[in-house]
Amino acid sequence: MLVLAATPLGDARDASVRLREAIATADVVAAEDTRRFRALAAALDVPVRGTVLSHYDAVETARLPGLLDDVRAGRTVLVVTDAGMPAVSDPGYRLVAAAAAEDLPITCLPGPSAVTTALVLSGLPCDRFCFEGFAPRKTGDRARWLAQLLHEPRAVVFFESPHRLGDTLRTAVEVLGPERAAAVCRELTKTYEEVRRGPLAELAEWAAGEVRGEITVVLAGAAPTAAPPVESLVPAVQERVAEGERLKDAVAAVAKAAGVGKRELYNATLQSS
Repeated sequence: MLVLAATPLGDARDASVRLREAIATADVVAAEDTRRFRALAAALDVPVRGTVLSHYDAVETARLPGLLDDVRAGRTVLVVTDAGMPAVSDPGYRLVAAAAAEDLPITCLPGPSAVTTALVLSGLPCDRFCFEGFAPRKTGDRARWLAQLLHEPRAVVFFESPHRLGDTLRTAVEVLGPERAAAVCRELTKTYEEVRRGPLAELAEWAAGEVRGEITVVLAGAAPTAAPPVESLVPAVQERVAEGERLKDAVAAVAKAAGVGKRELYNATLQSS
């Protein structure tokens, strides 16, 4: 069986009983960093009897055939990353996809995740959220990425390097506005855990200084905007119809883009004819 297991973000005491059992019994352990894995096993006082292989981004594809062979042969392959859940901006996704394509047995041992931990600590509404992985490295790409989040109604979670955090937050101020609420979560579950909450402008000013550690950022969802009056959308519908589009299709497209009801817009269009 292929087993993906969440590992502690920083405090070894967060390790589950099932993770301890998996480490002790796995035939093969595919670890993002073998040294960190062995350090975790030692901290948990769990013996490792299986073969330990490196399984980081650069070798993930090359490791696939051998790991799949192990699962086919009836061995238990345990996949772990440095911290948190495999495949969430970490190695694991390609192996799961390949194993699933062959209908090989796969399971997951749930546990710590920086994404959900940051969400609940942010103090922001998080009943709906999206995860964006790591923020783009280049300035232009980062600005375009943030522009796509301008009207995102859900909370947004992403990872960032401490060295780029200041630049990212300054760009966020320019694109999303200085008052957009956010939280920067640093070193989650570790000795120097810190959560900074406030408007983007305030956080960008703080991040201009030296910031260290693992960083997870949470952005508040965009405030809902009022829908425009239905009557103001009629010309857009009429223009699309004049270009050959069916009235029903034109109404549906314009109503969806503006966030208004199709029936209201349809009736308003008929009344204006």
